[in-house]
Amino acid sequence: MAQNRREFLKVAGAAGAAWSLPDLWQAPVSAQSPRGRSGPWRTWGSDALKQAKGLGCTYADIRFGRKRSQALNVRNGQLTSAGGFSFGGFGATPGGGISDTFGFGVRVVHSGVWGFASSPIVTADEIRRVVQQATDIARASAMAKRFDVKLAPVPAYDEFYETPHERDPFEVPLEEKLTLLTEATAEIQKNKQVLFATAQVSFSHDWKFLVTSEGSFIEQSLYYCSCGTSATARTKGQVKTRIYTPGASTAGYEFLVKADLKGHAERVAAEAVEHSMAAPVSAGLKDLILKPSHLALTIHEIIAHPTELDRIVGYEANYAGTSFVKLSDLKTLKYGSPLLNVYADRTHVGACGTVGFDDDGVKSQRWPIIQDGMLVGLQTNRETAHYMGETESRGCTFANHWRNYPFLRMPNIQMQAGKPGSPTLEQMIADVKDGVLVDGSGSFSIDQQRYNGQFGGNAFWEIKNGKVTRMVTDFTYNAITTDFWANLDAVGPPESWEHHGMDGDAKGQPVQSNYPSHGSSPCLIRKVMVGAAFS
Repeated sequence: MAQNRREFLKVAGAAGAAWSLPDLWQAPVSAQSPRGRSGPWRTWGSDALKQAKGLGCTYADIRFGRKRSQALNVRNGQLTSAGGFSFGGFGATPGGGISDTFGFGVRVVHSGVWGFASSPIVTADEIRRVVQQATDIARASAMAKRFDVKLAPVPAYDEFYETPHERDPFEVPLEEKLTLLTEATAEIQKNKQVLFATAQVSFSHDWKFLVTSEGSFIEQSLYYCSCGTSATARTKGQVKTRIYTPGASTAGYEFLVKADLKGHAERVAAEAVEHSMAAPVSAGLKDLILKPSHLALTIHEIIAHPTELDRIVGYEANYAGTSFVKLSDLKTLKYGSPLLNVYADRTHVGACGTVGFDDDGVKSQRWPIIQDGMLVGLQTNRETAHYMGETESRGCTFANHWRNYPFLRMPNIQMQAGKPGSPTLEQMIADVKDGVLVDGSGSFSIDQQRYNGQFGGNAFWEIKNGKVTRMVTDFTYNAITTDFWANLDAVGPPESWEHHGMDGDAKGQPVQSNYPSHGSSPCLIRKVMVGAAFS
């Protein structure tokens, strides 16, 4: 049974009290200067690394962390669920409310291989035990090693980084958050043809303090917010849902406010009704105009994932496969048309993959992946850079929780906008005789090498003779990666570029989920096979 607002506030308050952290945590959140460095983390970290060195480890780091999260979901004005996300096995708090966990993880290299262990008990004695455990794991793993870990060098840093934000979401009253969500669903429900109206928001805050045997002391405070609404309508047995989501961002509570869920409610409701009345799209070769809200997922699946170097060399295979890209393809593979320019970026303000440093202690940077249609770069970290003959990491190591092992995760992968004066969305439409305009993400299927895929979306409009004629339904398109991007015929100008953050990207076993972003301008892609499949 759904809880009303009053009942939820009572239960959540009790849960929050039960999950209060020990006094030990007060140092890093007390705004002492410089930040959390007046706490025990620097001393404990240094002692841990001295111990690791004494045990014969050639490298070691310790990562202290606090993870807070909250997700709220409202349906037809009623709170239906609330609680923290499940980060690497940590579930929602009792009764809903804010999930709050605190602990540390230790990595070492001993006998040429990695060892890792973590614990939620943050004391000097426990740290010593975990350092020993991580070292023992490395020694045992060395029995099966094929080669020694090779780490690219990295400078030592002593820095603090925080994602820009105007308001800490965990200091905002729950009532205020719920008001924005319930007002959005009420506005959607003014359209009497709508069956269900939903509104969602999720917040997350990561605090990290990394100490490495190479001399780094790096503190980071990372905020994330994701939100959206949806309307579901039914006409003569056909049910369709229209979604509005501004995506996700490294931002505070202000991201939810600026998203203006209520302001988009009337349009979302009307388009849900229109979609429920739409006829299926006809199958065949068509020109597609893809909006940035849709391209985010396509870029993610057939550019971002295939250019992860660990997939290419076989480090990652079990979760969603490897890659069709080979190391020998670098600077030789024609990935798409000359209009295709893609870069990786850990520095874009507001993007979900933006940090000050990765979990190897490598400073964030931006670098090219595809230039004028040619593959020129890949995503690397300290232990994979040498496969490309590079002496520096691109800073792609990340763990989604202090309890989890850090490994290669994608940064923000962005498609560069077209040059000033490039065709606008309206000009692209005018240049299409038979095509479809696609907005939002939906169903997708991709093979284990990220080469042959099928994508849906959230809303689709038929284009005939240069004009948008009607909404259509049951739309999917096929995309053989290099053929698909080879047909890229137009990219919108800089003023049409949009950033779209994603609130989940699963990888690894045990699975971890991180937050990448993918930006682009609208694109025109010619002669794509469209099918009338359910989406």
